Amino acid sequence: MNYRSAAASLALAALLGAAPPAVQAQRAAEPITLNFQNAEIEAVARTMAAITGRNIVVDPRVKGTITLSTDRPVPPAQAFNQFVATLRLSGFAVVDAGGLLKVVPEAEAKLQSGTVSVDGTATGSQIVTQIFRLNHENAANLVPILRPLISPNNTINLNPGNNSLVITDYADNLQRLARIIAALDVSNATDVEVINLQHALAVDLAPIVQRLVDSSATGAGGTPAPQGQSDTSFRTTVIAEPRSNSLIVRASNAARLNLVRSIVTRLDVAGTGGALGNIHVVYLRNAEATKLAVVLRAALASMSPTGQGAGTNVVGTTTATSPAVTSGLSGAGATGTSAANAPITPSAQPSTGGQIQADPATNSLIITAPEPQYRQLRAVIDQLDGRRAQVLVESLLVEVNADKAAEFGIQWQTIIGNVNNSLVGVIGSNFTIGGTNIIDLATRATSTDSPVTPAPGINIGAVRNIDGRYVLSALARFFQSTGDGNVLSTPSLLTLDNEEAKIVIGQNVPFVTGQFTNTGTSNSSVNPFQTIERKDVGITLRVKPQINDNGTVRLTIYQEASSVRPGTENALNGPTTNKRQIESNVLVEDGSIVVLGGLLQDQYSGNEQKVPGLGDVPGLGNLFRTETRSRTKSNLMVFLRPVIVRDANDTDALSIDRYNLMRAKQQNVQPAPSMLLRGVEGAPISPEIAAPPPSNPNINSPFIPAPATTAPSVR
Repeated sequence: MNYRSAAASLALAALLGAAPPAVQAQRAAEPITLNFQNAEIEAVARTMAAITGRNIVVDPRVKGTITLSTDRPVPPAQAFNQFVATLRLSGFAVVDAGGLLKVVPEAEAKLQSGTVSVDGTATGSQIVTQIFRLNHENAANLVPILRPLISPNNTINLNPGNNSLVITDYADNLQRLARIIAALDVSNATDVEVINLQHALAVDLAPIVQRLVDSSATGAGGTPAPQGQSDTSFRTTVIAEPRSNSLIVRASNAARLNLVRSIVTRLDVAGTGGALGNIHVVYLRNAEATKLAVVLRAALASMSPTGQGAGTNVVGTTTATSPAVTSGLSGAGATGTSAANAPITPSAQPSTGGQIQADPATNSLIITAPEPQYRQLRAVIDQLDGRRAQVLVESLLVEVNADKAAEFGIQWQTIIGNVNNSLVGVIGSNFTIGGTNIIDLATRATSTDSPVTPAPGINIGAVRNIDGRYVLSALARFFQSTGDGNVLSTPSLLTLDNEEAKIVIGQNVPFVTGQFTNTGTSNSSVNPFQTIERKDVGITLRVKPQINDNGTVRLTIYQEASSVRPGTENALNGPTTNKRQIESNVLVEDGSIVVLGGLLQDQYSGNEQKVPGLGDVPGLGNLFRTETRSRTKSNLMVFLRPVIVRDANDTDALSIDRYNLMRAKQQNVQPAPSMLLRGVEGAPISPEIAAPPPSNPNINSPFIPAPATTAPSVR
């Protein structure tokens, strides 16, 4: 068949549609010759639908003409592929959506394609989405390589979870990409190599070799490593195995492995110096040399055949015993001491004698031992010289007080008769509760020696003139008071695991402990003498944390909150203190809040004074009665929250978080600008420091509010 115009193609489509199905199948399998010259795309699509027997829909946005011709007859399937290829050159694509072929713009094809392939069986020029699962190479490393090979309108994405690529493109291009990916997805890492050392120690040599290999992985001037070397799974890894004194090496390629072998061969040489080869110096990173030396001596003593006790030296005559280990907190609850007045502990002196000596100045150990024994000791040292975790202990003391008092009373006095200017007879009532009684107030109100003032509240009185002298004869008093208190304290401590820490926030108050008077014999002089002891009054927190393997923290706690009772500061026998103390051992999860204890107290008191009989008369009895009532509520709770700080990142995040909190408070208390007081306006502010994100989310404390972001007020 030869179709020379669009009209002929439409006639062919009508003819095929009118023929019986058997005739249509026979005619559709016959080779055909295509000859479309500037034919409308929609007309050519209808012809291809008639030839292939499939439904083809043209998107309204697909406009234009195409030229499609063949020199000799071709099968209908090949003719359809040429039609799809011609559309591709014009910026259009054919997608298969549930058996329906759609001709759409190429930019929309990736959104309407329904074909998803995993095994790469799709063929032709249709838009297909294929998933490539990688076994060795990192998917992120292949994205910049494959992106230029994909048409601009199609996409390539990676899934880091299962290390796979998701590519949407033409099926024939996906086959080409599959061959490229297969060639790149190969194992670049060598097998594990074990290098036995003859002279050097593996724990000493491993970090040196690792540093040399890592530095050689970058180019001159610190340029980045080649593509693929940035992935940590392909880095050259050198690990020390202390038991067999060997190095375990896994290199990214054979050349890198040969480099490691060459470095190890040059460094694994015998030492010189004869007997000096048995003396080794080990610099510690975290542990304290003097304490670690005692532990190692005890370990060697337990291994010696002589059966020497723990803590004695194996060689030499000097005996070093470990310091006594006390349970609980040292000095918990002790009074009369002040850490501020204690002298600074002098530096420890170097320990002498034995195979293991400590040098506190450089925090190092000097070990005199043959090579096999030194290797055993070095393995123990490396395990004990690890970075110790720290514990931040936050304490929250909440005290809420409410006091209410009410008083009511009537007092009166009258004088009966007046004989020869002499007063005769007194009748009335006066009471002592609820303030000053009426007699004291009447007789001493104007006294210059010891005047008496009315009690607080409203006072209503009557004054009587007796022979030109005004005398208070009646007094009614009404009084009510309310007092609320809210005290919140949040002391916190950061200390090493199994190390005690203490914080005291308060005053050092003097207390008189004794008095002595020395009477002189020569001049009869009296020399008074007093002994005074100073004690810390305020908030004291002593804590000793212990981190368990399951992440819990065992805390030995001593918490004290004390204060001087108001009004007793100048007492003869010294001030009186209010004291709240808790001493306990608790087990807390990391970052959890636990309540240590508290006090919930509700106290009521009432006093009444009255004239018997008359004070009980309803209504009238108030003239012969005075009454006071008071109620006090005290609520005190102590909460605790430990947070484990394991690395330097958490320490920096914790410190900078509290630093920024104080910096925000400095910004909020800046003095307002003034037109008159110039030059002294700005208060100093700490410099800004960026905080790294902590690895432990419990670093952010619920006890401390977030820093305020409001700007200082301006007048």
